[in-house]
Amino acid sequence: MNDLSNLNPMQKEAVLCTEGPLLILAGAGSGKTRALTHRVAYLIDEKGVKPWNILAITFTNKAAGEMRERVDKMVGFGADSVWVSTFHSLCVRILRRFIENLGYESGFSIYDSDDSRALMKQIFKTMNVESKYIKERGVLAEISAAKNELVTPEEFLLNARASGDFHAQKVAELYAEYQRQLKKNNALDFDDLLVKTVELFENCGEVLDYYQERFRYIMVDEYQDTNTVQFKLVSQLAAKYRNICVVGDDDQSIYRFRGANIRNILNFEEAFPGAKVIRLEQNYRSTKTILNAANGVIRNNAGRKEKTLWTENETGTAVRFKIYDTAYDEAEGVVRDIIKSGGPWKDYAVLYRTNAQSRLLEEKCIAYNVPYRLVGGVNFYQRKEIKDILAYLKTIANGRDDLASQRIINIPKRGIGAATIAKINVFAAVNDMSFFDALLRIGAVAGIGKAAAKIDKFTDLIGNFRHMAADGMTAGDLIERIVTETGYGDELLEEGEVEAQSRQENIEELISKAADYWENAEKPSLDGFLEEVALVADIDSMDDSEDRVLLMTLHSAKGLEFPFVYMSGMEDGLFPSALSLSEDEEAVEEERRLCYVGITRAEKRLTLTAARQRMTRGEVRMSRISRFVDEIPEELLDREEQEDSVYAGRRTAKNSPYGSSLPWEQQGESGLPWERSRGVSVFGSKPSFGKAFTVQKADSLAYGEGDRVCHRKFGEGTVLKIADGGKDYEVTVEFDQVGVRKMYASFADLKKTEKS
Repeated sequence: MNDLSNLNPMQKEAVLCTEGPLLILAGAGSGKTRALTHRVAYLIDEKGVKPWNILAITFTNKAAGEMRERVDKMVGFGADSVWVSTFHSLCVRILRRFIENLGYESGFSIYDSDDSRALMKQIFKTMNVESKYIKERGVLAEISAAKNELVTPEEFLLNARASGDFHAQKVAELYAEYQRQLKKNNALDFDDLLVKTVELFENCGEVLDYYQERFRYIMVDEYQDTNTVQFKLVSQLAAKYRNICVVGDDDQSIYRFRGANIRNILNFEEAFPGAKVIRLEQNYRSTKTILNAANGVIRNNAGRKEKTLWTENETGTAVRFKIYDTAYDEAEGVVRDIIKSGGPWKDYAVLYRTNAQSRLLEEKCIAYNVPYRLVGGVNFYQRKEIKDILAYLKTIANGRDDLASQRIINIPKRGIGAATIAKINVFAAVNDMSFFDALLRIGAVAGIGKAAAKIDKFTDLIGNFRHMAADGMTAGDLIERIVTETGYGDELLEEGEVEAQSRQENIEELISKAADYWENAEKPSLDGFLEEVALVADIDSMDDSEDRVLLMTLHSAKGLEFPFVYMSGMEDGLFPSALSLSEDEEAVEEERRLCYVGITRAEKRLTLTAARQRMTRGEVRMSRISRFVDEIPEELLDREEQEDSVYAGRRTAKNSPYGSSLPWEQQGESGLPWERSRGVSVFGSKPSFGKAFTVQKADSLAYGEGDRVCHRKFGEGTVLKIADGGKDYEVTVEFDQVGVRKMYASFADLKKTEKS
């Protein structure tokens, strides 16, 4: 039952206003998701709207999942017919059904940023573009910005010629070739998912009409983060019935660098005449002190809609501001303060402006045995072994994806060299076919020689996998067959390095992901699994049940909340960034909005920290306190200056540079709390993988530090270090041929040799 009695007056008004354009200005922690889900339930239960006529768009899979769960609980029967989706997922579903109208096949691949860079690198090579004068990453950024503004390659070139900008003309040529290659590969990048959907609606009126009828009531969350192409897409869908409800907070618009256009929310009433505006200003998350600090900062922005957060929560403690001597001291101080405060680790989040600031914090967490999770590090799906397996799946699903086929043609090593691949590429280009189709016709490629047999073996392998997929084999089982039958797993096992276990665990995690997808998807398919993987974000994979301190950038923290928040690096030039200070006031205002986002993540206590001096690009630089700290009313601040370094006396312990009473010395060596406990490895459960990947720690080793040893793959080397890692000995060896490697003793199977 949809009970509105638990809503405040403004939330209730937002629920009851169902017809026509509506802008809900929802401040941080103001219960907007509650209002949105009640609105969906009200439309269905009270207004008689069919669930399949409602579309709710969010920005992350995590947010979409939370909304879906709430809608299912509130509405019950028929709730699963409500489309709750991210922009990209919505567009993929539409394009899978209708993209053939644009000359693509429905089984198109979705390229992530790594795939796009690999493709652009190939284009640079074929077009003889010198990367020291123009960078692939920079070109892709300009192309992405153009797509966000719906600028085609042809329009880009015309603008470049009109301005006489040689660099822009070269980018235009690369843009055009990039799009040509994407289409040849039957692939779309992330920006294309939106651009092609808008193009589809523009060119196929009957398709647009179908979706306008389908989605008579549209709700868009985080509207302040939309860009031009997203605005266009929403406008197209809402043009017929005009029942468009957007929810957002202009004070939390922090993605200008991604193309977000704050004007979309500031000018909503102009774009949709007759729009009603409702403000949600009551905050349910933070203390009065934290909210007053946030209000004190954000009121300094000129480009905003007026609103003031308030709460019935307790006043709370003052905002703590700690100034340290160095960045090293700051990181140490933050971690020690977390330990001293006590409570679950997951109640703490440390936020910072740049990824580089995480290094010192990570080091200190490790030194003090504080379990942590770094958000915004290497995305799980960007890791080499995961990219390799996904490339196999893409080649099985979409034979036209040259990038995927070329990635795996010699992974694991099959003796197919670069010269052979170059000849195949030439043959494919001359005959206007895909790379994989050229492989199938390898007998017609001149000068291939003995490599032809190896290529035939590879294509037969892919053919067998395609039959398995066509017969309904799950993606998880298919991955296991790929790992075993290609020899990929055996190649990892042979190395015996510590990193090999991590890589195999990652593949096991991918298998688990595939099994979960297959169990929960309405109509599971290989295309569907690849689509879900392509659209997942790093923040979406965050496990709420893990008891770890979270380290993340301020941008990553948006949408999250924690009892205790630390904002580090509160110095001018770092936050606000030096770049924003060198630009216009609009850039500084975005930095201020980012500060507002950081402050409003805190529920109970907020701590700001700064360092008087910080190493930047190899130079020690003195800093002044961030202007944002100065904008917080003084009566809300509890200032504390660390006059003496927290490292004073740290050399007193004989064997430790940190002192004699640190947490890890008290806890002994019973294992690291952040190590993940895992079950039986699939790498040990399949005989064809070779040696089972389970650690059997030896009672002792037949060699010691300084001894000469031999490895079956890396040859001879000298043992530099042996460490007792608890579950096995970790041996560091400097090999004569391949350099330093760290490995587990039980897998390395090192043999002691006589010293020369």
